[in-house]
Amino acid sequence: MARTTTIRAEGAPLPPDASVSAWTEFTTLLRRGFIRTTLWTSFLTGLFFVAYFAVQRHPSHAPVLMPVTALDALIPFAPVALLAYLTLWVYVGVGPGLQRSVREFAAYGAWLCGLCVSGLVIFYFWPTRVPPTAALANGFPGFSTLHRLDESGNACPSMHVAVAIFTVVRVDEVLRAMRLPLPLRVANAIWFALIVYSTLATKQHVVLDVIAGAVLGLIFAAMSLRWRPVFSRRPNLAPVALPS
Repeated sequence: MARTTTIRAEGAPLPPDASVSAWTEFTTLLRRGFIRTTLWTSFLTGLFFVAYFAVQRHPSHAPVLMPVTALDALIPFAPVALLAYLTLWVYVGVGPGLQRSVREFAAYGAWLCGLCVSGLVIFYFWPTRVPPTAALANGFPGFSTLHRLDESGNACPSMHVAVAIFTVVRVDEVLRAMRLPLPLRVANAIWFALIVYSTLATKQHVVLDVIAGAVLGLIFAAMSLRWRPVFSRRPNLAPVALPS
């Protein structure tokens, strides 16, 4: 007689039915977690902005003007990049939406909140700003509101970049663990790159802000992957016959 078990060499391609299973799980996670993710992401984003504007309006001392580098001068002002800039508030929900359990969802959210609180602490004790560019934005919808709210303050580290790099790392980990098609991982990376570019092209940040934000985001992404609920994301595999 023969018995069956599930084995696969590390790195070996999944059989076709396993790929289908992974894709089904991926779409199910997005669909099932949509309401939960939308509600909690909106709530926590609102709390962050309340604290963000409070710190911006009541810094511990006068903000420091961030220096402009040669690379900043090479990146032209592009008002249309505001569209990519605003998509962060959609992108940030992808990571928690792909968590399989409430426990994972809560752990992900806790690390993301820790990242945001760390940024706020930095903003309070080391307030910074970028050179004013409001005049460049005249006539383009949305920029007047953005500058009125953001005031080009709380610049370094760029929390836009910090949250985006945290998200791209965590989403890529899910896509890679599920062995989903490479184009999905490429799309994830492109979305992240567009958000980073938008912070510079809208002149909301300078290169040094982006670098600092990337470092902060990577630190929290690495910690969130190191200390989190453990479970296997690999989809069910086809049975393989073994001799008894």
